[in-house]
Amino acid sequence: MAFVRTADGTNLFYKDWGSGRPVVFVHGWPLQADMWDYQMMPMVQHGLRAIAYDRRGFGRSDQPGGAYDYDVLADDLHAVLESLDLSDVTLVGFSMGGGEVARYMSRHGSRRIARCVLVSAVTPFLLKTADNLEGVDKTVFDQMVQKLLTDRPHFLASFGKMFYGVGLITSPVSTEILNWSASMALQGSALATVACVRLFSETDFRADLRAFDRPTLVIHGLSDTTVPIEASGRRTAAMIPGARLIEYEGAPHGLFYTERERLNGDLLSFLAA
Repeated sequence: MAFVRTADGTNLFYKDWGSGRPVVFVHGWPLQADMWDYQMMPMVQHGLRAIAYDRRGFGRSDQPGGAYDYDVLADDLHAVLESLDLSDVTLVGFSMGGGEVARYMSRHGSRRIARCVLVSAVTPFLLKTADNLEGVDKTVFDQMVQKLLTDRPHFLASFGKMFYGVGLITSPVSTEILNWSASMALQGSALATVACVRLFSETDFRADLRAFDRPTLVIHGLSDTTVPIEASGRRTAAMIPGARLIEYEGAPHGLFYTERERLNGDLLSFLAA
């Protein structure tokens, strides 16, 4: 397996497929790099280089016990780009990973970056506060943390159904996909899994979005109950000059799988523009 070693000695697992212009995928909570398999393979088939890594604390990367904050995570992304000496990069961040892309742009700039894509991203600010009334009430995240501390496997299995839009009469994914997602989630450390709920829900990215100076595509599902589009995708697109917003009718949070063919087509079109 291949690893990048960060400045604080954390080893980050990564997968690097194909050749050509690089597309770097940043995964969402509580998953890992393998969630991008259905995007990475089409990228390779179209002559692109697809790279994804496991966030610290998740998947096959180290599970340090220190603080988890977006400065550290943006520096980890920077370490991946620097170690592989990547340029003309398209960054694709999903959900929590969209926050890493935003913090990277404000903290490290766009020297290596050609384009950005934010998919179901938590930007600009998820938490409801006095100056962010569009956000989600803190009690929602308090309940998530409590359920993780009580029975993490059960909560993650239940969360997976909401994540993919599984209901009483709708099932856009197979039982095997749900099991696969749960197995990825359970590879993460308990500490990182809980800490990152606080992190992605309480981090304000409004200032970070001002740093975007590259073409940016925002993709969000209209049926996303995990990260509602009104609190995230639409506001994000409005805050980034020139950003293009594509809304997927009926799509849940986990549209990287449920809408994979459309998503891949939109990614490839954006890369070709």
